[in-house]
Amino acid sequence: MARQSLRSPLGRAIGLGSAKHGADHWWAQRVSAVALILLGLWFAASLIAHAGADHGAVVAWLRNPITAILMLLLVATTFYHAALGLQVVIEDYVHSEWLKVSSLVAMWLISMGLAVAGIFAVLRIAFGG
Repeated sequence: MARQSLRSPLGRAIGLGSAKHGADHWWAQRVSAVALILLGLWFAASLIAHAGADHGAVVAWLRNPITAILMLLLVATTFYHAALGLQVVIEDYVHSEWLKVSSLVAMWLISMGLAVAGIFAVLRIAFGG
């Protein structure tokens, strides 16, 4: 049985097709979403477990290497996932090319800057700064 193609005859003739960028973006967003579900459940359970704890107890908890690593993953994954989602919104709804490109650059710089700030804060607490 012959395999049916979804490409147009013109697309088949000139060899144009997907650059595979969309599939990579889709997978990155899904994988980061699953990671955020797991990390979010861990974080929520940790907050519940430390409800009513004083500042020193929370700092001691965050100085645990496993806790610090999970918190770093939560911060990094949160900002990465948010940037992926915002990128789709900008690409879909901003139609002026210069505004789209400048918005994407600004969004990625702000997202990564906030991620670095969050990572720095976790590391400063974890290493007793």
